[in-house]
Amino acid sequence: DSLRSIDATLVALSFKLYSSGIKYIQRSTLAHINGTKDWRIYHDFGQILIAQARYLYRHEPSRLDVDGIVYAFDSSTMKLCLQLCPWARLHHDKGGVKMHTLYDVKTDIPSFFLITNADLHDSKVMNEIPYEPDALYIFDRAYMDTEQLTIINTIKAFFVVREKRRMSYTVIEDKQYNNPITGVMADQTIQFSGYKTRKQYSSPMRRITFYDKEGNRTFVFYTNNSILSAEDIALAYKYRWRVELFFKWMKQHLHVKEFYGTTENAVKIQLYSAIIAYCLVAIVERKMK
Repeated sequence: DSLRSIDATLVALSFKLYSSGIKYIQRSTLAHINGTKDWRIYHDFGQILIAQARYLYRHEPSRLDVDGIVYAFDSSTMKLCLQLCPWARLHHDKGGVKMHTLYDVKTDIPSFFLITNADLHDSKVMNEIPYEPDALYIFDRAYMDTEQLTIINTIKAFFVVREKRRMSYTVIEDKQYNNPITGVMADQTIQFSGYKTRKQYSSPMRRITFYDKEGNRTFVFYTNNSILSAEDIALAYKYRWRVELFFKWMKQHLHVKEFYGTTENAVKIQLYSAIIAYCLVAIVERKMK
């Protein structure tokens, strides 16, 4: 009941602001409000809308023929003026925050967010992801962390991650698979032979080499999924681009590159408000057909 009351209040407030014209709110007033109100309210309400949106889009058709939920995890950096936001130091003369996002590829709805300082390495956030058994998680090469991949494997979830650098390994099985039409050049089962990597990930792992004709680039993927074909693994990684499109949409349409407050609280409120707006658009689009 309290959530429904909050929902109704927000709708009424939104309509009142729309009717009166939000342009009459002074920038300084908005900055003051964002600096004093707790950002967790916006975070929690965003999670409620995320759940509603994902439910509405749960039967969305997808070209990715994979059972279960498919997530792409990545981050986007929002630059800030270091003189105005000294708490967000990135480099010597630059500031910024990172918006780490777990994106449901099949529904095109985000699932989980975490906002941190921009100097935090992407792989350090992997232990905050709410992993689900049988789900597939797609990562770029910045997340090639064997210790974190062990956690995913232990809870019986799946991952696809791009090779960051050439790893030391021993080939256990080589399917001698090479398909110039699909671009798959190799499908192998390997075991890490480096002291640190073998200690952190002791189980065998699948290593797939894929050649992208359009971009004239070769990709190497590591995965613990032995069910999907090598082509499906490569296609799953291609769908990681959906989260990049989400970040692009947020920056272009919701103007999250311009902030109305300089405190950490104000920046988080604006970013979570943008997430709320994205989910509201998705919900209205589905309900209004």
